[in-house]
Amino acid sequence: MMKIASFRFILLLGIVLSQPVVAEHSVPLSAEEQRYLAQHPVIKACVDPDWAPFERINEQGQHEGIGADLLQLVAKRVGIKIELYPVQHWEESLAASKSGHCQIMSFLNQTPAREKWLIFTEPVFYDQNVIITREEHPFIGDLAWARDKTVALPAQTMVGERMKNDFPYLRLIATKSEAESMNLVSNRQADMTVRSLIVAAYEIKKNGWFNLKIAGQIPSYTNQLRIGVLKDEPILRDMLNKGVLTITPQEREAIVNQHVSIKIEQPFDYWLMAKIIAVSVAVLMLILWWNRKLRRLNQQLQQLNQKLATLSITDKLTGLVNRLRLDEVLAQEIQRSSRFGHVFSVILVDLDHFKHVNDTHGHQVGDQVLITAARLLQQYCREIDVVGRWGGEEFLIICPETPCAGAAKLAESLRQHLAAHLFPVVQQQTASFGVACYHLGELADTLLARADVALYHAKTQGRNQVVVD
Repeated sequence: MMKIASFRFILLLGIVLSQPVVAEHSVPLSAEEQRYLAQHPVIKACVDPDWAPFERINEQGQHEGIGADLLQLVAKRVGIKIELYPVQHWEESLAASKSGHCQIMSFLNQTPAREKWLIFTEPVFYDQNVIITREEHPFIGDLAWARDKTVALPAQTMVGERMKNDFPYLRLIATKSEAESMNLVSNRQADMTVRSLIVAAYEIKKNGWFNLKIAGQIPSYTNQLRIGVLKDEPILRDMLNKGVLTITPQEREAIVNQHVSIKIEQPFDYWLMAKIIAVSVAVLMLILWWNRKLRRLNQQLQQLNQKLATLSITDKLTGLVNRLRLDEVLAQEIQRSSRFGHVFSVILVDLDHFKHVNDTHGHQVGDQVLITAARLLQQYCREIDVVGRWGGEEFLIICPETPCAGAAKLAESLRQHLAAHLFPVVQQQTASFGVACYHLGELADTLLARADVALYHAKTQGRNQVVVD
């Protein structure tokens, strides 16, 4: 009689490390922050109880996952004790936060709806959102082509909020969980869902939804997951932000790798294996053919992924990096400055009277002016500088290892080159410059706001000049 045994299939989404490598850091606190800690020995946290592998509340009532580990790492370095506020679902967690039952929310995107009662730290973690469909669905390059499609999404999420406004022609189906959204697509009750790449891969592997695939992405919907803090707790937000800025990419990677392994146990059928072995010779040539085809498809997919990755951080018109990439570089420079004391500066550039160019000569000429200005800025900046299109006729230059005096000198050189250049059709085109140097401990938004004020003064004082904050 044949005995039935069992074995394990271990499916790895990445290299699994047994424990995350966590460096010990003590974040310096001001006297006011130390008083706050003394008055608030415990901080209540609201979380998503069912968002594995990012975070969940397990059967023992414990907070676990990537977001949980990152939150505890931040809390440890700041010296804060975090206590979980128990909830059953995400909507309950949001309601508890709005009611003030918890001071923080652990791992969420910043949205206009949430800004009504929360302030946010710098991003703790970045992760792109992807479009999930059944395997027979064609690739989706742009959701503008997917009119009248149904999209299953968990209720009250950042993706849901934005898609209502950005794609009103799509029909949204609200679900209670990630798994329910994926199940609806798997069972043809919805055309697609848009979810985190990490969560999607985790759920597909965990539940065996191998009839699903990644059919595209929405680069502008990249998750920038932060810690949300009640608006009346700015001191707590600033303390947590100090801890966030100490986390290294290696620590993030180690924590992710610890949580993305999935183990599936199932019985081993020896009779089935005997039949497979019996026909293996007959199908050997088919397997070899399929492997060759699969290698070709994988090469094509890799090329496509590389192209998508480049497109996601590149401005289509000028070829410069876009605002998403500028945000990432700015966060990295702030982190380096906080850890090592490195100085850096930013330069905001705005083309003067650009609306007049469009109104007088048309948008095609305006586009040529933007392209030429972008080329000149890139040409006369240094190799270490990051030049990107901030939006409209505005450009942002991030200058690593550069104090205000050096950034002002660079800005003046750029101003002169732009003013001396003969542009297509319009001939002369000038620009105004606002320069600001990073102050240790400030947020990216504060730094950019100071540069914007300097740019405003350059405009009001006659344009075609450099003003330093």
